[in-house]
This record gives sequence, C-alpha cells and structure tokens, in this order.
Amino acid sequence: MTEIPFCTLDFSCPYLDGRAARSEYLYIKDCDFEYNSSLVQHGYRRFGRYFQKPICAACAECKSLRVDAANFKFSRSHRRVYKNNRTTAYVWQSRPLLNDARLELFALYHDYMHLKKGWPLQEIDFERYDEIYVQGHGDFGKEISYYGEDGRLICVDLIDIVDDGISSVYCYYDPYLPHLSLGKFSLLKQIEFAQDLGLRWIYLGYAVEQCPSLAYKFSYEPYEILNSYVELDAPAVWEGARRGV
Repeated sequence: MTEIPFCTLDFSCPYLDGRAARSEYLYIKDCDFEYNSSLVQHGYRRFGRYFQKPICAACAECKSLRVDAANFKFSRSHRRVYKNNRTTAYVWQSRPLLNDARLELFALYHDYMHLKKGWPLQEIDFERYDEIYVQGHGDFGKEISYYGEDGRLICVDLIDIVDDGISSVYCYYDPYLPHLSLGKFSLLKQIEFAQDLGLRWIYLGYAVEQCPSLAYKFSYEPYEILNSYVELDAPAVWEGARRGV
C-alpha cells in the first residue's frame, strides 16, 4: 500500500458563500478494507484513490454525520417513496462501472443542478469519471444501479462497505423523474441494506446547516456527529445529536 499525504491551499468554499476552505488529502494506492473503514470512521471521504477531510482554519460547519440505520424507523412518507418506486428495479451490488449510460446520466444530473441550484458546472469524460468514481474501489467499493420500467438507467448510488456500516460516496440520478424521489429512495435503500446485513451506520459525509444541498441529512434521525477531526491514531468520537439540540 502506497500513501502520499498533501493538502490544498485555501479555495472558495463550495458550500457557504464568502468562506475560505482548505482540505487535507491522502492519496492511497491499494487501500485495504480495514484501513478504509478507519478512514471513514475518522471523517474522511473517498473519491477514487483520494481520501479527503476539511482542515479549514476559521470554520467548522462541515459536520460528518452518520445515520443510525439499526434504529431508523421508516415513516409513512418513506413508505410512499417505496410505493412510487414499486416498478423501479435495482442491482445490488456490483463493482463501480463505467460506460456511456453512466456518463450521460451524470451529465444530465449535473446540468440540471447547475441550472436549478447554481452548482458549478462539471465537465466529465471517461478518464475523469474513472479517476474519481471507479479507481481505488478495492474490495469495499460498490455500485447500486437503478432502472426504470423501460430498462433505462435512472440512478447510480456509489457506496463503500465498511466494518460497521455503509459509506455513501456519491449518488446521481435522472432529475426529470421527481415523482420517484430517487435521491431519497436510494438513501432509504442503503438503510434497508444495512439493516439486512446487520450493519449499524450509514456514513453520509458532510452535513452543513446553511447549505440546502447538505442540510437534508439532519432529517434522518437518529444520527451521530463526529466530535472533531482527529489523527488516525486517536479515537474517533461520535456523539448522538438531534437537530436543534
């Protein structure tokens, strides 16, 4: 296993206007299951072979959040989402895949988010997608792919299996099917899969109260928040929390 640490210079925060951000990275070739689990539990997010956590000097708004899947209760509204997707098929689970259908769906999703929510426009090609979403998957990186009635790919949910849960890497979907609530459906399926596998946690990455694209994560209770970003040789302390407490 090869590991190269580095960090960025300050850059414009993608979540909060007017804030500066900085990230610490580990580039790891041939990361194994146990080490990836430890990194996830310490608040790192994986993209390809790159593992990242925030080290912003004057801001601590990025809260690493994990949902307690073992104690999660599906509500009436959640059951409606399931009902709306009763004809949606899925493949659980394959290695991360790369083909034209995935690139086209990724572009569709990001073009929509750019127009509707002002997200930065992301240019993607086979090489870039492979670097960020396929490489480094080892024996833990998986893909859950969802298909509509016509057999068309409509959602891709990239995850890592860790020793105590599922880590959400990235999800993208057809935004022109709002009645399916595919983003919510894919997360509910993660919780269901974790329960079936006897895994307790869904690691959702960063939740930011003032960023609508990330604040939704606080609604999946019960959850825990990582107390602070500590070194890997120190214990990661997660604390139970509820919104507004």
